[in-house]
Amino acid sequence: MIRPLVKASRPRLWVCSDCLLRRTPSLLLRQQQRRRFTGFTAHTPKTLTGTIPVTHTKGGTKHDDSLLRSIFDSPETWKQFSGDKHGRNVGLFRNAYLTSPHGFLDFAQVSLGKARALVDKVLNAQTLDEYRAIVRHLDRLSDILCRVLDMADFVRVTHPDQHIQRTASMAWDMMYEYMNQLNTMTGLYDQLVKAMDHPDVSTTWSEEERMVAEVLKLDFAKSAVHLPKDARDKFVQLSSAISQTGTNFIQHMEPKIPYTTVEKSRMMGMDPVEVKRMASMGKVYVQTLSPQSSIALRTVRDEHARHQLFMASRTASRRTVHTLEELMLLRGESAKLSGFESYGHLVLHDRMMASTPESVRQFLQALSENTRPQAQQEVADLTAAKRALKGDDAALEPWDKDFYAESIRQAIKSRQKREDLSSYFSLGTVMQGLSRIFTRLYGIRFVPREPMPGETWHPDVRRLDVVSDVEGHVAVLYCDLFYRPLKSPNPAHFTLRCSRELSPQEIAETAHTQAENPNVMLPSFESAEFAANDGMAYSRSQDGAIKQLPTIALVCDFPQQSHNRPALLSFFQLETLFHEMGHAIHSILARTSFQNVSGTRCATDLAELPSTLMEYFAADPSVLALFARHYETDDPLPYEWVDNKIREARRFEALDTENQIILAMLDQELHSSKALQGHIDSTEIFHSLQRQYSTAPPDPQGTAWQGFFGHLVGYGSTYYSYLFDRVLAQRVWNVVFKSGQGGAALQRENGERLKENLLKWGGSKDPWNCLAGALKDERLEGGGEKAMKLVGSWGGQR
Repeated sequence: MIRPLVKASRPRLWVCSDCLLRRTPSLLLRQQQRRRFTGFTAHTPKTLTGTIPVTHTKGGTKHDDSLLRSIFDSPETWKQFSGDKHGRNVGLFRNAYLTSPHGFLDFAQVSLGKARALVDKVLNAQTLDEYRAIVRHLDRLSDILCRVLDMADFVRVTHPDQHIQRTASMAWDMMYEYMNQLNTMTGLYDQLVKAMDHPDVSTTWSEEERMVAEVLKLDFAKSAVHLPKDARDKFVQLSSAISQTGTNFIQHMEPKIPYTTVEKSRMMGMDPVEVKRMASMGKVYVQTLSPQSSIALRTVRDEHARHQLFMASRTASRRTVHTLEELMLLRGESAKLSGFESYGHLVLHDRMMASTPESVRQFLQALSENTRPQAQQEVADLTAAKRALKGDDAALEPWDKDFYAESIRQAIKSRQKREDLSSYFSLGTVMQGLSRIFTRLYGIRFVPREPMPGETWHPDVRRLDVVSDVEGHVAVLYCDLFYRPLKSPNPAHFTLRCSRELSPQEIAETAHTQAENPNVMLPSFESAEFAANDGMAYSRSQDGAIKQLPTIALVCDFPQQSHNRPALLSFFQLETLFHEMGHAIHSILARTSFQNVSGTRCATDLAELPSTLMEYFAADPSVLALFARHYETDDPLPYEWVDNKIREARRFEALDTENQIILAMLDQELHSSKALQGHIDSTEIFHSLQRQYSTAPPDPQGTAWQGFFGHLVGYGSTYYSYLFDRVLAQRVWNVVFKSGQGGAALQRENGERLKENLLKWGGSKDPWNCLAGALKDERLEGGGEKAMKLVGSWGGQR
């Protein structure tokens, strides 16, 4: 998935990291125009909202497949299918509390009551049976908070109505404040440790339960709950300072020189219309951090002008660099207080496959060595391109890379026929194709479901039920895929509700909810099962176990369809949709009994593997043959067009990878024990890494690009994960799916191999052992430095 740069200080025990990523709504969202939301009906009383789970029979498979394409490609079909939306308001996401804006506050209030009751149970546990239930109680406590936080967070950044955004934010704040109170309760930690240390308790737990216990204990340790009170108070102060400093770094990030002034005559090669727009009195004023600056570096022929633009765009202000270094020092102090050697050790100790900074170093160095030969060839190609224009003695400079790479790509394009790939990728055919892929690999498909009044946040949102050919209805997927004004342009996957098994006891407790909340008018439900799940979808297995269904939202900003033409996707947009659907399929397949380990709540440096893997499927000829047809003629897509597009995009992939390796190394160095020495020189560290590991010319002295590295706030010490999962995805594609040869990308046995060994476990099993099973490679079992180095050796150009 793709995450915002600004997020709260790393969430601790009670809520997954996804819940807190967008702690403050963006300025764009705060400035949204005021519009009434037809989904909420102010005068509709809270009434029965539960609906019996729909039965999807195999007899309707062909109809579902055809309808799936039509509801995304034909506005008229969608209008007829979605109905007129009259009738009883079922609540947003079919959550019975959310039938009005104030419903968020009622939902939060009722949830807080449930949470407090669970806290009392844990704190007062005395018998063996009560201690045996502690992990289940704590997991349910986390789920209660996440039910509100996940939905409220999504609504406050996605919903078009500002009034609803505000009440969702208020609900979010209520739950976040309570979560902070929980993080100071040493009694919860003490009770968990007692349960884990008692053999008559822990030996009765399932493997999944033991994993959840370890996760919770680690989260407590990161929260410093186990420390004396004065140390805990200091930790809270540091956490607040870290959060504020990180926010300041992002919000006040600035270059040393805001504008670069270039002689107009030196701007030849750039679009003259764009140059004229920026020109005045024979000078061109290019904003340093702007798309125009990047375009100029790729297109302006004059080397002196490119040099000016490069130096400006690679030099952050002294204040920005100071703020970054202050953030690193604060993180180092916080880690030391918590008993860790460095902030990197603290972060990697928590649900990361790497486990230690040394393991990350082994991976990055092995990947660097494996990438270098191709990077050297790419530098030679760039140097040759420059010498063809400037003479045999010309040397490649840092400001030359983008210009000559672009000139080589343009030369490739000029030799190819203009190809309109998007005509073969209507959104409806792509969604149809995804359903067909998942049917073949995992035995699940997408079934369009008419949204009920009040269920969605915009008329363009489609609801799909995810149906298994064995288990029936297994998930709900809301697709908000079309562009609209003021909607965030960032594609994203949101888990609105995780999988979790509901115990008979908590289902029975719903009979007392109204009595426990006399000041809240509760909705009525048709059954205790619906009441336990707030009216949302659930499943019942053959043995009678009841689970809340994963409920997921996918958000993109694809072009709107018109009456005579469907929405057509570029190849990049196709890859984006496949990527986000990879996250969704992980959430769908990993239907665990505990929400702390369900879906994408796995090792953080494994979470991008399923999504990155899906990008390989987007480029496979047998996969594309399933759906890619011209929206008018129905002609199949000529695969050589896709092949040309991929070759063009990957032309300088090794140099791009090498740059990412250096950034990941920078992340590790800035979060190492160096930050505990009272001073850290981030500029020297960055330049030193470039000199040691960059095949391309390093940045000149006087620059300070690291001041623009905003990902250091949200991905502190984990930036390597992107590269790690990219290498793992490539390995899974090559080994499990045999690089797509002979139709292997669509063979059920390969899909089952990946699902049974890795995808279905979420975070409930050791990720290294899961990966070893999927790849049938015993060298990976147990992980460690050797395993990380081995993964790094697999990297390189695809």
